[in-house]
Amino acid sequence: MSAVEAKYEAQKIAFGPIYFQSVVALRDLGILQFISENRKGVEIDKIVEKLEASEYSIHLLLEAAEILGVIEIEEDNVRITKVGFFLLKDEMTRVNINFMNDVCYLGAKNMTESFVNGKPEGLKTLGDWPTIYQGLSVLPEPAKTSWFEFDHYYSDNAFPEALKIVFKKNPKQIFDIGGNTGKWSFACCAHDPNVRIKILDLPVQLRVAKANATKKNLLERIDFHPIDLLDTTQRIPEGADVIWMSQFLDCFSKEQIVQILDNACQAASEDTTIFILEPFFDNQNYPAAHYSLVATSLYFTIMANGNSKMYRIGVMKELIGKAGLEVVETYPLIGDSYHTILECRKKRNA
Repeated sequence: MSAVEAKYEAQKIAFGPIYFQSVVALRDLGILQFISENRKGVEIDKIVEKLEASEYSIHLLLEAAEILGVIEIEEDNVRITKVGFFLLKDEMTRVNINFMNDVCYLGAKNMTESFVNGKPEGLKTLGDWPTIYQGLSVLPEPAKTSWFEFDHYYSDNAFPEALKIVFKKNPKQIFDIGGNTGKWSFACCAHDPNVRIKILDLPVQLRVAKANATKKNLLERIDFHPIDLLDTTQRIPEGADVIWMSQFLDCFSKEQIVQILDNACQAASEDTTIFILEPFFDNQNYPAAHYSLVATSLYFTIMANGNSKMYRIGVMKELIGKAGLEVVETYPLIGDSYHTILECRKKRNA
């Protein structure tokens, strides 16, 4: 890379936030959609004529979009590019943009402060909670919708294959640790009419899960156990055939992960299987997934809790060992997802 090229790359970083917002505006004003509907291209005057946005707005946004490679302009004829197509039509990109814009954008200014203090200092842009998890059920819109769409997008695709793995030994009692809105528990009930579920989570989250279970007429099969797993006096109860953690451990620091897994270890019998589902950033097939997961770690810093991240698979296995557990099987990149499942058991001498 030449000095000129390097300086250009540096300017991309310098002006990155404002270019991001230009793409959001291009999308939300309907300009990108209108361009995409004209496959052979459309003249700029036609865009101005058909849309409610001002001529000034359209020209500026098109100039920014051309710089970003979102569109191509040739003699006033505008065509959408492959990059523009993914911005408009790709579900992963849509979810990521909304999450960044609605949940993280305003808080990102507090990143340095978050690293210095070890707290999610950007969270104050959404509400007054020590971590985002206490506020999930009452997040202001559109942040609430965007947060849950982001969370579900990066977990739901893994469920079909995960169910096959978890139910291969026909468990009768599953503990869903950090069950959130209950989606995994409901999937288990649909998969096996005889299984019973216990959702363990913060009381504020259990209220949401219980309301959802009520709507699905599943209260007879699902129990709810309030627990704060950062409180060492609160113990996971015994009796589970399977302990399930889906995108849960990445919400904690390494020390907290060992503490939580140690709690799970004390609750487990020799016959209990502990499944950990995580999108490890160093175990991805495509650079877009790696890029997105590392960015998600920065979200944890500024908005979630200030001390957690997406982990490398080797780091997670090391933490599992410290908690008295061992990985007996690894299921990498299950189904059409970004996730790996680690199947764990209590060490015989634990």
